Amino acid sequence: MAQEPEAASREGGQAADVQAYHEHSKHRPERYAPGPGRLDWANQPDPWRSWEGAARTILPLAADGLATRYAALRRGELPPPAPFDREHVGILFELSLALSAWKSFGGSRWALRCNPSSGNLHPTEGYLIAPALPGIPAGVHHYLSRDHVLEQRAAPPDDANAGREAGWEVDWTRAFGGQGVLVALSSIHWREAWKYGMRAWRYCQHDCGHAVAAVTLAAAALGWRACVLDRAGDGDIARLAGLDRAADFDGAEREAPDVLLQLGATEGGIDVDALLALAGQAGWHGHANRLSSAHVDWPDIAVVDAAARKQRTSAAPALSLPTPALPAPAALDPPFATLARRRRSAVAFDGVTTMAAETFFAVLDALLPRAGVPPWSGWPWPAQVHPALFVHRVDGLEPGLYVLVRDPAALAELRGAMREDWLWRKTGPAPLPLYLLIPYDLRATAQLVSCHQEIAADSCFALGMLARMGLVAHEPWRYAQLYRECGLIGQVLYLEAEAAGLRGTGIGCFFDDTMHELLGLAGGEWQSFYHFTVGGPVEDARLSSLPPYGAARRA
Repeated sequence: MAQEPEAASREGGQAADVQAYHEHSKHRPERYAPGPGRLDWANQPDPWRSWEGAARTILPLAADGLATRYAALRRGELPPPAPFDREHVGILFELSLALSAWKSFGGSRWALRCNPSSGNLHPTEGYLIAPALPGIPAGVHHYLSRDHVLEQRAAPPDDANAGREAGWEVDWTRAFGGQGVLVALSSIHWREAWKYGMRAWRYCQHDCGHAVAAVTLAAAALGWRACVLDRAGDGDIARLAGLDRAADFDGAEREAPDVLLQLGATEGGIDVDALLALAGQAGWHGHANRLSSAHVDWPDIAVVDAAARKQRTSAAPALSLPTPALPAPAALDPPFATLARRRRSAVAFDGVTTMAAETFFAVLDALLPRAGVPPWSGWPWPAQVHPALFVHRVDGLEPGLYVLVRDPAALAELRGAMREDWLWRKTGPAPLPLYLLIPYDLRATAQLVSCHQEIAADSCFALGMLARMGLVAHEPWRYAQLYRECGLIGQVLYLEAEAAGLRGTGIGCFFDDTMHELLGLAGGEWQSFYHFTVGGPVEDARLSSLPPYGAARRA
């Protein structure tokens, strides 16, 4: 069916707004994207969103008893499904959005979390939407990572008529069909804009992707299959999670709806339309806390966020994905709970550490979408992001510029979009779609492209993620999803690096068009959306590390 002229015109305007934001938010060697210029420390946002007046459910810290190992997850071998109850929902959040440690130095203390975030600012918030579960009442719950608790936002309606109250809970629970729970993710843009200004919206989308991967992998470790509900619109997410309730945010920073995931032992079965109707009848509780006393307005963020909002869409076609994977080195097999909480972002690399080619190939292989393998099993769209790699220190592999083609169908387009004189020489194990473009020592180039940051040159390898920006012209909401796909790749790289005894870090500061010029990319079909680097970390011995919740809380 042809698109209505009014809808086509609206989408054309949204696509233009997205394109304008993308260009204006680029860093360039002669001019960085607009930012605050200095950090107003007195106005730094509170890292914790809480809901005053909402009833709390304390979650146990039980992940130490989880037997699932990382090597099994990266092969798609899930354990038998755990029951949906307070203990296992607690493990889900403990290994995805919870604190992983406290760090302290010079009288200052700050928390680290399992899910990565640009600048450790954590714009992403999580909501559990669940039927009545053992130990957890039916309704909508906000997850407060600081305390590892659920705050109940939506409950049976406040009504003296007990029959109406009981009927709501029965209908709410029936809508889930015994098929699991939902998790909604949202973003508080101000948390990132306080430090990064206009470019902050990009980083919020990266962090949403990090969180999608973290939740999907933690669910898999419990035997639950997780998948982004591709049909849901952002308005649906806002209504289900209570993000559209302006009075509840009066005086506080609003949250933008991002993603809705279904977690369960089987696919489908949850009646989202019924839940939307029942959400309007629920009793809503709590008022959002204010994170900063004052704000700096970045109007471009509001414009791009509105332009990239997703309406309801048809379900994405079923994907045909390969299943064989390269065998992983034995070292890549820690307990998943240990690995999820050990993940860190490096602040510096030693410039000496090398990695074995076998490990390097296994890490790249883990970035390929495969049926039944998390987190890719939870992402219902074809791969649209392909890493261009600066290889520096991989034993047995020539230093140089490489490309990993995550979807074979994109190979011809990528070749046609880049410089004609690249080699495109197939490299590595036969199943791995890795291509050498040019053998050369590109450490200085990697550092230059990454805003002169030494961490991109002192690593074993660095990369830029090339995203198919051309999709945005017809579907502006794809802009956010491309960044989120980059975030999924980033989280897998974080975990793979840790499992290999190395460390990774995301790089949000890079010169966009300098990277494009290096590759010979012409036009705007392909754009670099996120950079990353992996190497041997330099630890800061001055920092003290403390448990995330203390021995008494864990007991």
